[in-house]
Amino acid sequence: MELTLLKSKIHTVTVTEANVAYNGSITIDADLLDAAGIKKYEQVYVNNAVNGSRIMTYVLPGERGGGEVCLNGGAALHANVGDTIHILSFVRLSPEEADDYRPTLVFTEENNRLKSVEQYNY
Repeated sequence: MELTLLKSKIHTVTVTEANVAYNGSITIDADLLDAAGIKKYEQVYVNNAVNGSRIMTYVLPGERGGGEVCLNGGAALHANVGDTIHILSFVRLSPEEADDYRPTLVFTEENNRLKSVEQYNY
């Protein structure tokens, strides 16, 4: 048996662009991806704290240090520029691996710049 657990969360970033004229995905500043351990093309969930929308898409890396968080294609219909979102990735683990597992939390400051990286304490 495998369990699906939170791998990482990029907490409280601001949408900088919503581009419907694109094939789909979310483009995220490469610094944030590295901090969260999220890989190019990895599946993520995007939760919009403004309108309650929750979608699943895949990641493309954005310019490093630019603070870019751009919803593309159909995903762009679920957020407006300026909306606050949370980006979550997940991992499958055995029950034994899950016992001591702790997800990574990435916090940002103004302009989606990396502020800190922490792990859940419980």
